[in-house]
Amino acid sequence: MPRLTEIANFLNSAGWGDAQRLPLPGDASTRTYTRLRHGPNTAMLLNQPQSAESSACPPDASPADRERLGYNAVARLAGADTRQFAAVAAELGMRGLSAPRLLAADHSRGLLLIEDLGDARFADIIRDGADERDLYAHAVDVLLELHRHPAPKVMRAAPGIAAPLLAYDGHAMMAEVALLPDWFMPVASGAECPASARQSYLAAWGQVLSQLEEAAPVLILRDYHAENLMWLPDRQGPARVGLLDFQDALAGAPAYDLISLLEDARRDVAPALASAMLEAYCKARTARDGDFSEKAFRQEAAVLAAQRNAKIIGIFARLWKRDGKPRYLGFLPRMWGYMERDLEHQAMKPLADWFSAHVPNEWRGVPSIG
Repeated sequence: MPRLTEIANFLNSAGWGDAQRLPLPGDASTRTYTRLRHGPNTAMLLNQPQSAESSACPPDASPADRERLGYNAVARLAGADTRQFAAVAAELGMRGLSAPRLLAADHSRGLLLIEDLGDARFADIIRDGADERDLYAHAVDVLLELHRHPAPKVMRAAPGIAAPLLAYDGHAMMAEVALLPDWFMPVASGAECPASARQSYLAAWGQVLSQLEEAAPVLILRDYHAENLMWLPDRQGPARVGLLDFQDALAGAPAYDLISLLEDARRDVAPALASAMLEAYCKARTARDGDFSEKAFRQEAAVLAAQRNAKIIGIFARLWKRDGKPRYLGFLPRMWGYMERDLEHQAMKPLADWFSAHVPNEWRGVPSIG
């Protein structure tokens, strides 16, 4: 009841107190969204309970500090801090991209009133017959526009509201890949992953990640896929793609969001389409940026694809085992399909050897594990 009172007070102060409320389906996070309808106008209420997440990462936190604070700080996730959402949205808006405009905010209580970008999610309209290749080409254009600029050090949402853009560093990446032995392996095998196997797994990842070449970091959104992209045909250029779920943005490698798009955890992306979009991105970067190395980018993409997919396999197992969300098991066959393709790249040999030794084929992608 106190939370309902806070929401009512917030909406009253924003002039939306008598709006019709239409809750939207939830996802894997602790946030909820409600569509508000007030006469001919609509808006979205973002409700982020402040006690539902561990602490975000302070800008000056050491790896040891981050470990003490919890997983959000380790992996540099925004947690319950809605200022991060507002700051990233403002940064994207300044670049001419379509993030929801902030209409009202109470960051101390985790309540935002934001622009409603409609219902035309890429995943939904593709299922209903929209041209998949055309929509994915527009999504690639957004990344090309985003990657024109180096990652900012600080993002400003409004006077007095600023958020640093932290680096997607090795400590975060290693913590993420550790989710696979820590959560998937016990679910698949019925026993904890042996310490020696876990240690050799992380050592293999150390070898693989060391192959990433230093590149100027860009703003990466970290969850760039068809369920978080909205089609806005009345807008122009890259602004025709609406952007959602970007509060965990960091400064990272340009290949990351492209891989997030093309190896989508929630829908199949045909290898031919993924290959064509990767080729289109590389062709555009080669023509535009004289220092772009397609070979280095493709290796970066292979490494980051496997890193992201290892993380997601672990997270989906955790969502089932710890959080009681069995539908995420149904995504595992797709994730293992991606992972097995990723492991074919020559850069992934240390990791491919580990999987061959420790993860039998019958464990890979079985949705009824456990």
